[in-house]
Amino acid sequence: MDGYALRRTDFLEAPARAFHLRGTSLAGHPCNIELGAFECARIFTGAVLPAGADQVLLQEEVTTATADEICFKTHSPDESYIRPVGNDVSAGDLLLAAGERLNPFNMAGLAAAGIVTVPVKSKPRIGIFSSGDELRPIGTSVADIGPGDIFDSNRFSLLRLFHRLPVELQDLGCIRDDPDETKALLHEAAANCDLLITSGGVSVGDADYVGNTIRELGHLNFWRINMKPGKPVAFGRIDACHILGLPGNPVSTMVTGLLLGRPALLRLCGGASPTPLAFPAKLDEPITRQPGRREYQRGTYTQTKSGITVRATGAQGSNRLSTFATANCLICVPAETASLPTGSQVDILPLFQFTE
Repeated sequence: MDGYALRRTDFLEAPARAFHLRGTSLAGHPCNIELGAFECARIFTGAVLPAGADQVLLQEEVTTATADEICFKTHSPDESYIRPVGNDVSAGDLLLAAGERLNPFNMAGLAAAGIVTVPVKSKPRIGIFSSGDELRPIGTSVADIGPGDIFDSNRFSLLRLFHRLPVELQDLGCIRDDPDETKALLHEAAANCDLLITSGGVSVGDADYVGNTIRELGHLNFWRINMKPGKPVAFGRIDACHILGLPGNPVSTMVTGLLLGRPALLRLCGGASPTPLAFPAKLDEPITRQPGRREYQRGTYTQTKSGITVRATGAQGSNRLSTFATANCLICVPAETASLPTGSQVDILPLFQFTE
C-alpha cells in the first residue's frame, strides 16, 4: 500500500501528533532510513520497510502534510499493511511435488521464487489401435460401405479424448480380426510404447484375439469388469508395456476410456489418479434397469434453485453414441440398485472434468 511507515506505538500513544518526515522508500531501491520516535517515511507498494517501522498508514489517512511534517486521522489501524519476508513461502517450503502437472498457477509460484527450470518426466508413449473386419476408415465414401460395415469411430474418439494429456499419442491404425496380424502388432507396439490401448477384440467371440494374444506374449492381469457399459475390459502387459483392452461398442469404449484409460495415463505421467468429482442430483424422470452391474448412464443435468436435477439422454444402448452428443454428465447407478423412480437421488460425474 502507498502511505507512510512509522512506529505503531508512537501513533497509538499520540495519534493527533505531527510526525517528522525523514524521507521516501521506493520499490526496487534500497532503504537506508532508520526511524526514531514520532518519525515517518513516505513508502510505496513493494518498497523496503525503514528500520524501526512496524506500521504503514495509508495515504488516504493523511489530514495535513507539509514538506517535513505529516498528520493523520485519529484511529486504531486494523492491520499493519506490511508483508514480512517469507510471508508467502519460506526457505525449505515445498513449492511443487513430484508428479504434479505444470500449469499457469504453479509455474507462477516457481517464477516468483526465481526458479527457472525444474526436472520433468518424459511423456509416456501411448499407442492406440482398433480391431475388427467391419471397421472402415472415417472419410470412406458411403458407396464403399458394405453390409455390416461401420466407421472406425472408436480410435478417433480415444485419440481426441486423450489429446490434452501430457502424453505422446501414436495412432497405430486398425487391424483385421486375424490372430497373426494381432500378434505382430502387439509384439512390435509393445517394444515402442509404455501403454497400448486397444478397442475391440477382448470379448468372447471367436474372432476376439486381443485377450488371448496378451496371454500368449505376456501376462493378463484381469479380463472383464463389473460395470455397464464396459464389461469386456482386459488389462495386462507384454514385457514393460502395459496393455488396456477396451470393448468394441462405441459407448463402452468412451465410458471405459474416461473412467479407466484416462486415470491410467495420468499415473504413467507420474501423477496421482484423481477421484472424479461427483455431485448429488435428483432424477427428473425414472430409470429402468436390472441390478447386477454398476452402471454409468449418459445424462443431462440442470442447476435449479432447489438443487441439481438430471435425466438420461434417451435409450442407453452401448452402440448409441448419440447419447453422448447431448450429455453433460454420467449418471452413476450402484450395482445392487434396481429401477429408480422420479425424485431419487443419484451421483453424477460432470463430463467437463474429463476434457482437460
